[in-house]
Amino acid sequence: MRIAQRRDRLLAALTLTAGVGLILATPFALKSGAEFFLPLTIALVISVALVPVLEWLERRHVPSPLAAILCILVFLIAANIAIAAILVPATDFFRLLPTRLDRIQNNLAPLLDLYSSLEKYVNKTLRQVASTPIKQPATAGVAAPGSILELAATSAPAVIVQFLFGVLIVFFFLSGWTRMRRQTITGRTSFDGAMATARVIQDIVDDVSAYLGTITLINIVLGIITGVALWFIGMPYPAMWGGIVALLNYIPYFGPVIGAFLLALGGLMTFSDIWMAMLPPALMYGLHLVEANAITPFVVGHRLTISPLLILISLSFWGWVWGTSGALL
Repeated sequence: MRIAQRRDRLLAALTLTAGVGLILATPFALKSGAEFFLPLTIALVISVALVPVLEWLERRHVPSPLAAILCILVFLIAANIAIAAILVPATDFFRLLPTRLDRIQNNLAPLLDLYSSLEKYVNKTLRQVASTPIKQPATAGVAAPGSILELAATSAPAVIVQFLFGVLIVFFFLSGWTRMRRQTITGRTSFDGAMATARVIQDIVDDVSAYLGTITLINIVLGIITGVALWFIGMPYPAMWGGIVALLNYIPYFGPVIGAFLLALGGLMTFSDIWMAMLPPALMYGLHLVEANAITPFVVGHRLTISPLLILISLSFWGWVWGTSGALL
């Protein structure tokens, strides 16, 4: 009896140790296998979001493979239009940054004067640190980084492979969705179990697609309103800024802060008056506060409200694992 108890305790301890080890190893596995797990996760999220469109096409007697192709084409066209609307004007606008440095410096001069004493103290401290002899460590030769074109040429094949992999995942998921759902439901041994499985599957798809669709619609409207407001005050490329605001609004808390920083930089590059330069980020953040505290809770509901601490931990974790794409997910 005692031997059996010791064996059970040993098995329980081994199981617990293995479970803890698996949990601790999972983030490192996801990080090291980002080339596989990241496009897979993105593809699955997109697939679930496109299921209602797929079912709408199938109800109109469109074959599943053709419906899946149509869903992918519509999504890719919309994504490419959105990306082009942001990247093309952004390249032209920020190309002017070197020529606008004097204007930025003149706009920031009143603020920098407020911290002149702090600057003197920092310079004094730096001079003291610099005058302290420090033994230089031996440095190994490091090859100069290649150009942007070389970096793009070396990374392009991997990006293309991941893109094609994601597209195939979305296609096979959507084209086999109806059959997979039917097999999952009919595989249950009882009618009640089959109905419960059907309800769970449908609830998951409906909740995920409805949430993503609602948040996307809110972000698009926020981007449009922000773009109109920026156009009204004379900010160049308002459509680009509206697209940036809509995209960054997917990232809770940090996204609007990044958007305000970019708009502040754009305002400093555009306007000669410091207060006018700060008007674009102020408008954008004011609209975000209205959206985050009134519109989204009213439309989405308080049941989906998540603790800011959990959001911060989640953003930090997925940002560490998969970078910017992980934070967006």
